[in-house]
Amino acid sequence: MDLRELAVRQVRGVGPRKAEDLKALGIESAYDLLEYFPYRYEDYHIRDLAGVKDGEKITIEGTVYGVPLVQMYGRKKSRLACKVLVDQVVITAVWFNRHFIKDQLTSGTRIVLTGKWEQARLQITVSEHEFPDRGGASRTGTLQPVYSVAGPITQNWLRKAIRQVLAEYGQWVEEILPEELVARYRFISRREAFSLIHQPKDWEEGRKARRRIVYEELFLFQLKMQAFRALNRGKSDGIAHPVDSQAVKQFVRSLPFVLTDSQKTVVAEILQDLKQPYAMNRLLQGDVGSGKTVVAAVALFAVVKAGAQGALMVPTEILAEQHKRSLEKMFASYGIEVTLLTGSLTEKQRREALASIQMGLTDIVVGTHALIQEDVVFRRLGLVITDEQHRFGVNQRSILRRKGLNPDVLTMTATPIPRTLAITAFGDMDVSTLKELPKGRKPIKTYSVPHDMLERVLRFIRKEAAAGRQAYVICPLIEESDKLDVQNAIDVHAQLTYHFPDLSVGLLHGRMSNQEKEQVMAEFSDNRIQVLVSTTVVEVGVDVPNATLMVVYDAVRFGLSQLHQLRGRVGRGEHQSYCILIADPKNEVSRERLKVMTETNDGFEIARRDLEIRGPGDFFGTKQSGLPEFKVADLMSDYEILEYAREDAAKLVAQSEFWTAARYLPLRDYLQREQVFGGRPFD
Repeated sequence: MDLRELAVRQVRGVGPRKAEDLKALGIESAYDLLEYFPYRYEDYHIRDLAGVKDGEKITIEGTVYGVPLVQMYGRKKSRLACKVLVDQVVITAVWFNRHFIKDQLTSGTRIVLTGKWEQARLQITVSEHEFPDRGGASRTGTLQPVYSVAGPITQNWLRKAIRQVLAEYGQWVEEILPEELVARYRFISRREAFSLIHQPKDWEEGRKARRRIVYEELFLFQLKMQAFRALNRGKSDGIAHPVDSQAVKQFVRSLPFVLTDSQKTVVAEILQDLKQPYAMNRLLQGDVGSGKTVVAAVALFAVVKAGAQGALMVPTEILAEQHKRSLEKMFASYGIEVTLLTGSLTEKQRREALASIQMGLTDIVVGTHALIQEDVVFRRLGLVITDEQHRFGVNQRSILRRKGLNPDVLTMTATPIPRTLAITAFGDMDVSTLKELPKGRKPIKTYSVPHDMLERVLRFIRKEAAAGRQAYVICPLIEESDKLDVQNAIDVHAQLTYHFPDLSVGLLHGRMSNQEKEQVMAEFSDNRIQVLVSTTVVEVGVDVPNATLMVVYDAVRFGLSQLHQLRGRVGRGEHQSYCILIADPKNEVSRERLKVMTETNDGFEIARRDLEIRGPGDFFGTKQSGLPEFKVADLMSDYEILEYAREDAAKLVAQSEFWTAARYLPLRDYLQREQVFGGRPFD
């Protein structure tokens, strides 16, 4: 029997109305009901009072000691208090609006109480109670599952419905994991896991059930990813570029610096992909300043020398102009034509650029969203690189990809993502990581100071400016807010303009037009502006090696990864750079954030700590994260299991036997249901 085919209405005790209520929870079949796992348990095991924490929910057993007292107040509201002897200690048990049980509380009666403990008063506020000597169903000594419920569905009703399904149909739960994996990890059976996760006798049974189900969730997800990649890699639908290794080596040797070991490793991975007949789909992540642009340049060089064109899409015009200048400088002696395509080109410039691209006179196009306009036609697009990929929607990236015949794709991000999340969120991509900064880079010195040290900070800005350097000053808001007591960019700009009459103080924020923003950044790049007051629009911006000071007002208003991105705007030149975080942290979380920033410059460590504080959904931003939602698995606590699951799934789909052997049929059926054979794994 396939429980997915059994409508929930056919479960005993589930009528038409309850079936509709369950549908609102996403439960439509008997199988859905079995897979509606609890998110925690209520522990009804009897505890000793010793060691119980204040405010903790506990279950205790004692004897009624004395006469219960009832106080009535308000309309039909009551407070019932009764002394109970527990572990030779007399405590007070309090019930609200349960005055009708007064007559049952006779002295000497054994009673089990569950509720919130108040240590100072030696008092328990009772939510549930039982009289063990009077028989009947008892929860004492059990773990009761707690589910997400809504509307008319109650915890007790749902518990009963799931027990009913387990009793009637539990034997039809089929094993899906291969026997070798069950044996390797000593998992309990799937049938037993489904039973125990809903009805564990103790924490050990619950742990065994959770361990099995967490692995299965992560393994099946990774199986989708790996099968999708295997099926698509099997098709020779990409471009096998005849990479000239000697020419690439000569180009790398011509650079004015030596590649780091990380850069060499990543370049080798990319060149290997370019030679294959399937389309590359690789994520390149690296800390701010780790040299992703150079890696992109080597990849573009290899593709151009192999007779194809390359495209680099970036989020802003000024960044596009910067990349164009950098690439032209690196390719100066190789006759490689680099064309800029942005929205601010004149009509004539645009016509000339489009013609050059279409005729193949242009080797590399650097641009913004203008690259995905309908009239942009490539002669032979071989490689698409997107920088700061989270700034572009999935559709925008796929439009650029469709400009060629399945070109290779390299996606770059300066937001370090912990490996666990990278292999989950980007499971259908290969992940390359730049783990070190180029030699000669001096670590940025970071300090956290209170607001009353602002005068000293201003003196430091003056000192850096006097030495010919430049400074960023970041504010969380554009203008004054009635609701938030934080510094705003417009006021700070006015204050600093007054404070530094001999310096040029610029202003940059999101309400300015693109042209105005580009103008301000160009002036800052040319050192015509010495102090730039800005909101976070500067977070991913132009490379200004002369900027050595980053000052962030109200730093507790920003997340850790955002602060790290801001800090990465400085430290790009030969001079020592500094980051000053101005804040008066009022809670432990804020203090911890600032402490992390002052202790490390490692973006991956910062990302890990940020993830701990904010959780995966907020870390990525819920809308564009692409993160799957698991029923039981938790990406933070189960990251080791995820690594094993990914490795196991990859090995399995690489075996020809997986696609034919009878014992893997349940997994192939799963992939069929998930439409992996006909679509993308997230579709």
